[in-house]
Amino acid sequence: MIALCDATSFYACAEKSLDPSIRQRPVLVFSNNDGCCVALCPIAKRLGFKKFLPMFQMKDDIRKFNAVVRSSNYELYADISSKMFSLLHEYTDELYEYSIDEGFMRFENEMSDEQWVQLGLDIRRALWRQLRIPIGVGFGVNCTLAKAANHASKKLPGFNGSAIVRSDQHKRHVLTQMETSDVWGIGSRLEKRLAAMGIKNGFQLAQQNPSKMRKYFSITLENTVRELQGEVRLSWDDVRPAKKEIYSTRSFGQRVSSIEELKSALVSHAEIAASKLRAQNSVAGGIVLFAANSPHDDEPYQKKTFYTPFEVPTSDTRNIIGAISSGIGSLFVPKLRYYKVGVGLVDLKDSAYYQHDLFSQCTDNPALMNALDTMNARFGRDTVSFAAKGFKQRFAMRRNYLSKRYTTRIHEIPRIKC
Repeated sequence: MIALCDATSFYACAEKSLDPSIRQRPVLVFSNNDGCCVALCPIAKRLGFKKFLPMFQMKDDIRKFNAVVRSSNYELYADISSKMFSLLHEYTDELYEYSIDEGFMRFENEMSDEQWVQLGLDIRRALWRQLRIPIGVGFGVNCTLAKAANHASKKLPGFNGSAIVRSDQHKRHVLTQMETSDVWGIGSRLEKRLAAMGIKNGFQLAQQNPSKMRKYFSITLENTVRELQGEVRLSWDDVRPAKKEIYSTRSFGQRVSSIEELKSALVSHAEIAASKLRAQNSVAGGIVLFAANSPHDDEPYQKKTFYTPFEVPTSDTRNIIGAISSGIGSLFVPKLRYYKVGVGLVDLKDSAYYQHDLFSQCTDNPALMNALDTMNARFGRDTVSFAAKGFKQRFAMRRNYLSKRYTTRIHEIPRIKC
């Protein structure tokens, strides 16, 4: 049996977990530089707040409902996530951390449906008692059905945070109430194509011929249909395939107008993207750079883009920084106040299966990059970095509504007054 544990509105509920004074108020969490809303607590959702809107469009409603605004507190969220997974490990030895707030668990024992549901309720109760984090728990014979059960546990009537999808009766009851876009792996484009064929919910999708789905769509959809029918087609390694592109982007807390600062920011993003590239054992065939000012500024909006292929696909940060040095002149416009920049590594290939060119010499130094990644993983990001980035942090995010980092800063530990 597979279980999926997924925290409810994790960022917003994490803010409430250590601050009892805001637990009965709507909480909104905003993205880097307090730009757009990225998380809403259940109270805020019931009041009609929507995600992905900029703060200036929400100010009236925030004031009207006395909502709490928070900047993304990544240190706090990561620490609570670590504690959450430690608690989940007490229930199984086989746990896959799918994201910061989601984890798959595998169980080998046999139990009745009622016992599985009760186990989910026990897990919910333990996390609420110790962390004050609400979660939904879904059980299924494979990953896709566990995801469907988790959806039911949190969003469908008749469930109380724990559900199981195993029998044909379970499948019919749950999947008929799920739109195709609610099925794991079905995006908006695929949803529209399926709707054109008359397939509008999860149960209708489960009734399709898997071979037909592969013929008209892809092997990925075939596997989804087979899993909805009860087969096991995905392993842990298949849950999250290697990315085909890796981007690192961020807006500035303050505008940047010099070429030195622009290059420094691009190098910072290059280090992040290259680290992610090596983590999935890939090499990049090309690099995309972009820089833009804000469309809300008085000056005309400009976005500059530069692309160049690598002669030999690479995962070495030094080669990526070299491409930035070559392309910075194409991006820089004097007196333009830059608001956002980014680096994208594209045309990715698996380093284990890449066929090298006999006449083009590879200049990567895997041992050096491994040492760099190891030190930064052990002692924290930017413990070792490239001089091209500079030695001062000039691009700190604007986080005017940051809550205290209760569990990772000694001077911000909660104080109880008796």
